[in-house]
Amino acid sequence: MKQKVVIKVTSMNGQKSRSKVLKIAVGGFGVESAALKGDDKTQIEITGDGMDPVALTSLLRKKVGHAELVSVGPAGGGDKKEESKGKENEPKIESLQVWSYPSGVPHYVFPVDRPYDPYYNSCSIM
Repeated sequence: MKQKVVIKVTSMNGQKSRSKVLKIAVGGFGVESAALKGDDKTQIEITGDGMDPVALTSLLRKKVGHAELVSVGPAGGGDKKEESKGKENEPKIESLQVWSYPSGVPHYVFPVDRPYDPYYNSCSIM
């Protein structure tokens, strides 16, 4: 699900710090776009899918200075109407096969040359 996150960074003074903040924001996992927002350009609006807003805010605090998470919400716009129209034309999946192991995790068996001895010391120094 696409999200829109707004973070206020008050320590952005010049163009150099603004570009540093944008570089950090775009480098995050799942971030698709970032833009400066507000009349004094102290807010950054980040749009992405599967990103962690809290981790991104913490990273900005660590690298730049004071950062405050203002809002988190779904990415708005007319995308919902376009997505619903596009889904009507797609073929529907009737059944889905799921492959799983009986115990949940595959079990691997490795052959051993000797019987197990709990007191065996593999260290050659001792």
